[in-house]
Amino acid sequence: MGDWTVRPARLEDLASLTWRLGQGRYFTDRLDRQSRGLGVLLTAWRAGVVLGVVYVWLEIAEEPEIRRHLPDTPLITHLEVHPQHRGEGIGRGLIGKAEELLAREGHRSVALAVEVNNGAAANLYKSLGFRNWRHGLINCYSLGDVNGHRRVEVCAVMTKSLTR
Repeated sequence: MGDWTVRPARLEDLASLTWRLGQGRYFTDRLDRQSRGLGVLLTAWRAGVVLGVVYVWLEIAEEPEIRRHLPDTPLITHLEVHPQHRGEGIGRGLIGKAEELLAREGHRSVALAVEVNNGAAANLYKSLGFRNWRHGLINCYSLGDVNGHRRVEVCAVMTKSLTR
């Protein structure tokens, strides 16, 4: 993994996460969910500086189509690498660590949703072995703002087997 490491986020990381990546409300929510065993916020670090994150969603999916077609399948969500560190393999490394964590816990597959306009992310996921599912596009929802409003994104769902 080069000169950077991946580990689950800790509560004391919140200030660094927010300073480097913004989205304080999002990271506060994910750290809270992690503390309740509902997911894992994986973070990539170099010399005390956060480089990127990915969240492993272990709850029942919010999207009805995913609940129906992929019950009990964990989701990889919110892969983000700081712009200064893109192209260094950090996104690949974060996804790989998420897959390792899920395989260790006995999960046989994983899914993710990618916004249809995000071709770069879709290409990354395809190169990592994810494949489009056969059930079409779905609506995904952002974390609500302070007023509870959620942005709708049209997404393609991709899946990957974690068994060899």
